[in-house]
Amino acid sequence: MCKAVWARVCALVCRTMSGARPMRGDRGMVTSEYAMGIVAAVAFAVVLYKVVTSGAVSAELQAIVKRALDAKA
Repeated sequence: MCKAVWARVCALVCRTMSGARPMRGDRGMVTSEYAMGIVAAVAFAVVLYKVVTSGAVSAELQAIVKRALDAKA
């Protein structure tokens, strides 16, 4: 049993080190996964935009930039 397992491990290591494709390749995401990823990214972007453009955050960002520009070296 141990020899069979060792032979299988060696075959897999040699195959991946030689540049050959692995036995079970990951072909990437399917279209539905891409769609869900895009929807999640857009939702996150909308929330981030709303937070950054809100009054309190906008005022704080402007204050930070103003302090940085008015700072004396």
